[in-house]
Amino acid sequence: MFAYVRGKLVSVLSEEAVVEVAGVAFRFLISATTSRQLPEPGSEVLLLSHLYVREDTLQLYGFFREEERQLFRLLLLVSGVGPKLALAILSGMQVQDIHKAILDNVPERLYGITGVGKKTAARIILDLRDKLLKLSPIQGVVGSVSLQTSRLREDAVNALVTLGFSRLTVQKAVDSILEQNTGFTVEEVVKSALVSIHTS
Repeated sequence: MFAYVRGKLVSVLSEEAVVEVAGVAFRFLISATTSRQLPEPGSEVLLLSHLYVREDTLQLYGFFREEERQLFRLLLLVSGVGPKLALAILSGMQVQDIHKAILDNVPERLYGITGVGKKTAARIILDLRDKLLKLSPIQGVVGSVSLQTSRLREDAVNALVTLGFSRLTVQKAVDSILEQNTGFTVEEVVKSALVSIHTS
């Protein structure tokens, strides 16, 4: 029903974000991963959305990246996995790491996530492995590249945070740089981010 919502980010917590569009505030439940990627409140933001509908429930879920929304929807197909647990899984591991655990058939990698025991981990792999294998090879390559970019981003953000900058400020600067310069090293991203922060 809702593909995405673009508007002003009113507030963001580890599990919730509120976005205002034309005077209407939409409340999204989000993963910790999406929470870390969102800009500071007051900024414009685009959240991909999923409307979860049950007889007694009508709830919006928001995602910063399409691959996260896609995995959330796949997890909802697993018996015994509801939206709350699906978000916990997305908060506990990077999307690419979850994909790898499923494709490599290594349920032990999922055990550390709150709410995921041996039976649930085995069921996730059993139900989703074939679905992930059917994804195109191009998506697999993109996933590999995304994983490298994600690690580079985290390294750059952590380096800047140790220099005394706020995490939200450096995340915004780093994301902007990586969108324009995909071939940068960590050092190049950090140097460009410092320039961007000091000139903004």
